[in-house]
Amino acid sequence: MTITLITGANKGLGFETARRLIQEGHSVYLGSRDPKKGRVAAESLGARFVQLDVTSDESVDAAARDIKRRDGHLDVLINNAGIAGHSGILPRDVTAEDVQHVFETNVFGVVRVTHAMLPLLLEAEDPVIVNVASGLGSHAIVNDKSRVESRFVTIAYSSSKSALTMLTIQYAKAFPEIRVNVVDPGYTATDLNSNRGTQNITEGTEAIVSLATIGGDGPTGTFKDRHGVVPW
Repeated sequence: MTITLITGANKGLGFETARRLIQEGHSVYLGSRDPKKGRVAAESLGARFVQLDVTSDESVDAAARDIKRRDGHLDVLINNAGIAGHSGILPRDVTAEDVQHVFETNVFGVVRVTHAMLPLLLEAEDPVIVNVASGLGSHAIVNDKSRVESRFVTIAYSSSKSALTMLTIQYAKAFPEIRVNVVDPGYTATDLNSNRGTQNITEGTEAIVSLATIGGDGPTGTFKDRHGVVPW
């Protein structure tokens, strides 16, 4: 059975990804910072709850120990947890502290979780990492006036997701035995955008599920959405 960990999975894209992968036969660890919400979500899906705050070394290390004790390896890691940052701040008012707050989850959190889970992934036969970024992290897309992403100015969020795409490339180069890819879910209706997204939650998880279910001969170091390759 494929053992999968999804961070930030008690709602939104993470929750729907967990539901779909369980249907595919995965045994899913549903990671959530909030134990109460996480347990309720896991029980509703038939997933296994693991308390996981991606901004805490102690929490992430404890989750890794728990998975090692229970399964001894990890086949798929989906770094889904992310935050938009403080809303309503004008670009001129964005501070270093505001950007650092977003990077702590969206960038450093991914490094923290990946570092802790690497020994478990390397015990798997065909390990996979899927990082959940955004079209707002694509230099090409945010400069394409035909795309909705070009209309937003999100200093902290966009730069964090751009950093995540580079992290993906570097991890893919460093660990050729792991399939490491990054996805743009698309403008999906979730709490992150106050449900203003134009895609439904199932459409938003298409690329995540697709890249979470590849085999050892699948792609690595790619940036994709549900339609195909995303420009960097």
